[in-house]
Amino acid sequence: MKQEKNGVWTSWNENLTYKYKSLYKVTTEQELQEIIAKSDKVRFFGSKQSSADIAAGLENLIDITTYNKILSYNDAEHTITVQSGLILGDLIDAVEAKGWCIPCLPDINTITIGGALATGTHGTSGKLLCEYMTSCTLVLADGSLKKIEDGDELINAVRVSLGALGVMSTITFKCEPIYTLHVKEGPENDTEWLPKIKERLKKHDFLRILWLPHTDKGYVITGDKIDSETEIKEDLGPDYLKHRRKASKILYKYTHIFPWITSIANKLLYKGFFSSKKEYKGSLYQATVTKSRGSTLELAEWTIGLDKFTEVFEELKTEINKWSNKSFIHIPMDIRFVYKDKSWLSYAYKKDIVTIGCVSRNAATADTYEAFKTIEIIFLKHGGKPHWGKRFTAKDTAFSKIYDKWEDFKVLRQEMDPTNKFLNPYLTELFNEKK
Repeated sequence: MKQEKNGVWTSWNENLTYKYKSLYKVTTEQELQEIIAKSDKVRFFGSKQSSADIAAGLENLIDITTYNKILSYNDAEHTITVQSGLILGDLIDAVEAKGWCIPCLPDINTITIGGALATGTHGTSGKLLCEYMTSCTLVLADGSLKKIEDGDELINAVRVSLGALGVMSTITFKCEPIYTLHVKEGPENDTEWLPKIKERLKKHDFLRILWLPHTDKGYVITGDKIDSETEIKEDLGPDYLKHRRKASKILYKYTHIFPWITSIANKLLYKGFFSSKKEYKGSLYQATVTKSRGSTLELAEWTIGLDKFTEVFEELKTEINKWSNKSFIHIPMDIRFVYKDKSWLSYAYKKDIVTIGCVSRNAATADTYEAFKTIEIIFLKHGGKPHWGKRFTAKDTAFSKIYDKWEDFKVLRQEMDPTNKFLNPYLTELFNEKK
């Protein structure tokens, strides 16, 4: 175990900084237990890519990224057990090497497993990543271990916990046999893709839509399972498509000063990077995971029931198309689909949902990005929920209205962490707890 003293913790996009007294890098479960047991207050972090202020802010911090071993496989049951600091990309590589897959992957692979589970990370056309967890070991506030398995009362509270019940130590995932997707991509008018969502969810194994604000266009991505030996005519589009992020950075450079430039930039980016079609095949990981952010950014994401999405989308589009406001949104807005589950703080608790992401390519000026405020107002009005690891301002009062199990979770949290050991200032305010 390594210990660093009196340093500064800085988030990935440099928007958040905190001084700390002790930062620990652990490699064993016993070390994790010892630090938690002896600390009055402690918080833990991974790759620091959350836009929410969830990871630091306390004098004692644990860097979980050095706690990153693959512990075991069960070939008969298609399970893998890992330490919580393992990076998602390393988990997927290990799983694919066995001929398996986790059938719902988020857009990037650089986050830690523990962080991904705690914040409700998801992909599309499946469930939250945490729903593929069959068991875990939690280090409690007193440093003791608690094993939680599928079917236990606690598991639906623990799957998405914001790291407020304890620290995830080891995690077991249930995998499926690997499969190949035949992926097709291309632009469609909003009037074309919006009415087809439910039809496409039934027809395709994978569906994702990148909406392009201020263009009246969406970029539709579908995937269908095929035999891996099936030949397709691959078309990856023009070679310059790989420069989209670089072009975006240039075009959005001054949009924090002149928001209306975004509308022009979006139209140019559509014509340059979203107007052509693509076709290819690969595993879910190969075909659909970006694998890196490329450049720093700031994110918000909101979720709404599938049955309400069309209404909310139309209201959102109408609002941001008004030149009387400053909510000019950078592209793309990522629209994904998640199936219902029973996890208490899941966005998909007991209902199928649609998620829509909102990105600011100028991470340093995200506090003045009006779009974050606009989408929050609209989604909260309709009972929408924010992604726990991304940007929002809603707190306890709002969550008590939109989460059926919010008060139950708060009671459980107080039982499991009576001294608020795992609450940093951000979470203290979120749960409306005493400082």
